[in-house]
Amino acid sequence: MKRRALLQHAGLAALGLSLPAWAQTAGATRILVGAPPGGGTDILGRALALEMGKQLSRSVIVENRPGAGGNIAALGVSKAAADGGTLLLSYTSHVINPALYRKLPFDPVADFTPIVPIATAPSILVVPARCPANNLKELVAMASDKPGTMNVAIAGLGGANHLAGEMLRKMAQIDVLGIPYKGTSGALTDLMAGQVDIVFSGYGAAGGLIKAGRVKALAVTSAARMAALPQVPPVADLLPGFDYSAWYGLFGPAGMAAKEVEALRAAAHAAQKTPGLREQLEREGMELLQMDTPAFRSFLAAELDRWKLAVKASGVELM
Repeated sequence: MKRRALLQHAGLAALGLSLPAWAQTAGATRILVGAPPGGGTDILGRALALEMGKQLSRSVIVENRPGAGGNIAALGVSKAAADGGTLLLSYTSHVINPALYRKLPFDPVADFTPIVPIATAPSILVVPARCPANNLKELVAMASDKPGTMNVAIAGLGGANHLAGEMLRKMAQIDVLGIPYKGTSGALTDLMAGQVDIVFSGYGAAGGLIKAGRVKALAVTSAARMAALPQVPPVADLLPGFDYSAWYGLFGPAGMAAKEVEALRAAAHAAQKTPGLREQLEREGMELLQMDTPAFRSFLAAELDRWKLAVKASGVELM
């Protein structure tokens, strides 16, 4: 853990040397994405950029700045000019990282202008197809009957999937072993091979496996059922108050003019209504999250508090 933290902090420290190279493309708006190409965040970012570009009548491009749990991309935006030319498509990590890291090189509230939320992305609790449990109540009973014999994948340390697993252990009062994984793909592979008992995954990675009958979906982490899996109940049906869905939102640097914020918000809202973006959200099992900028600010404040409590309750070691 200490080595991981040192590497992440080293990456952030080195970032200051490379910031001048991130020159804004002339006439274009950049959306920085703290994830590599090809993943769900990147795919969403590109679909959003395409549709927003049409609304704004200017180029909107995605730049991938992966690393340090999204902090590298966030730092880049926090240092950018407040002219709307550089934006951040952030994940739930924006409100988790302040509780997960001992020190961040930016303030997640003071250094950013919240513009608009984009989508929610519930996780799905999946088990092997041959697991005898057919619902969450039966799974919890299995784990309770044999403490310490079952395990849950920790796919992405400190992320929404990891913390959802930790909160399941705490709220259901079950003793299951956490097994670290770099990502969901490897965890799902081992789940199908019978080496892992429980995985929390996004729909983009697990949806096809669920449809093919290779894994079973027992519950979702959102407070309500997912449109993509209407037959799967939320964890909250068994454990009231359980709501640990991820979400995506668009941010700019602090100090942006209200006129520019409103123009970007309107463009993003219009983009959310387009068939292209809606179809992409459906493929990834995401759902639209729409609210005005003041409501988004209130939402963020509540999310900071909620995930802080989740990190503390999970016992995750600070980085």
